[in-house]
Amino acid sequence: MNILVVEDERNLADAICHILNEAGYNAEATYDGRSGLTSAESGLYDAVVLDVMLPKMDGFQVVHELRRQGNSVTKPFEAPELLARLRALTRRQGDVMLDELTFADLKLDLTTHDLSSGDKSVHLSGKEFEVLRMLMSSTSRIVSKQDLLTRVWGADADASENSVEAYVSFLRKKVKHLGSKVQITTLRMLGYRLEVFENLGA
Repeated sequence: MNILVVEDERNLADAICHILNEAGYNAEATYDGRSGLTSAESGLYDAVVLDVMLPKMDGFQVVHELRRQGNSVTKPFEAPELLARLRALTRRQGDVMLDELTFADLKLDLTTHDLSSGDKSVHLSGKEFEVLRMLMSSTSRIVSKQDLLTRVWGADADASENSVEAYVSFLRKKVKHLGSKVQITTLRMLGYRLEVFENLGA
């Protein structure tokens, strides 16, 4: 089985390839979204292990294009889960596993742009969706205002950090309305990240 790894952190990409090769797969890596899409479209690979935060073309754009073409994509994080998911893909070709992002009690539908917690849901505007999608895709690290500006508004857009702050404020209100335990935390001079506060609403 031929596996394509699309991951911009080269050490991580090489480590994933090593895990896969040791498990008997034939794995190769590319290091940006556009190259990953081109390689995936070649028809040489049976599955793709795809990061979401990629240069040139983010992982969501790649997976949506691959889904349109009927390809299977997965992005696990631990070695046993990686192998288990790839085995599942060999049995269930055509499935795509990126229709929804979750963090604690929040669920973000990538198709409808609806954000839900429990039995409540709200619809997000385009920019709200893109900002929250980045935060939910980057839960292990901080997302800077500059990253948000570049990826959501575009490098050449006439927008400022005030725009980011405004949309984060909008999202905070919607998350609070849902009664979620999740908060968007500001880390001074660094950016934002999602955190869970179990005592919210107590």
